[in-house]
Amino acid sequence: MDGIHDLGGKLGYGPVDVNEPEEPFHADYEGRMWAISRTARAPSVTIDWWRHIRELIMAEDYLNRPYFDSWAQTTIASMIDAGVFSIEELESGISQTPPLGQVKVVDYDGVLKQNTGMAFRFDRPVEEPAKFAVGQTVLTNAKGHSGHTRLPEYARAKVGVITHYRGAHVFADDGAKGLENAQHLYTVSFKAIELWGDTANPNDSVSLELWESYLAAN
Repeated sequence: MDGIHDLGGKLGYGPVDVNEPEEPFHADYEGRMWAISRTARAPSVTIDWWRHIRELIMAEDYLNRPYFDSWAQTTIASMIDAGVFSIEELESGISQTPPLGQVKVVDYDGVLKQNTGMAFRFDRPVEEPAKFAVGQTVLTNAKGHSGHTRLPEYARAKVGVITHYRGAHVFADDGAKGLENAQHLYTVSFKAIELWGDTANPNDSVSLELWESYLAAN
């Protein structure tokens, strides 16, 4: 999405705090929120749809909300949208909606075990041949769109070189709409000076995994 949630971040909001304590959670509720997000997803809520909902949070709210607090906001909104519970049930704390399946009680060890088994594959077969090849120079799209996208704003209308072909994978932009379409996926390397101008280190580069529809031959 073209907004504060852009993958590359935004200028003007100060430096990233790299001295934050290296602990998984900074408050008790954060651990509970992580466990809920790993065990209580509705079948219709894909990772890309979840991300799209999170990207709908207004900038002034998003920037002033702790990380796992925004997770709570997103998960609650996704559950209401999927019909798991209503706003009224949320306010009252009393469930009146039949569960989507059998209710399971999961303890701490159970959450960790379930999390280690949640490795999903997103590669898919496609009939269309790949348009680009390793070593080819490509130009990224100049514009994004109002929905979810994995093309960072800082890498738009930029020239890069394909270093790897990754096969076909579920296209995130469509996944956020509830559609499962696969596209060829490439690793594209960009020189830092191409992305950020002459003030960048000419020896640095950035590699991004980009879907075919993000690219054009250059």
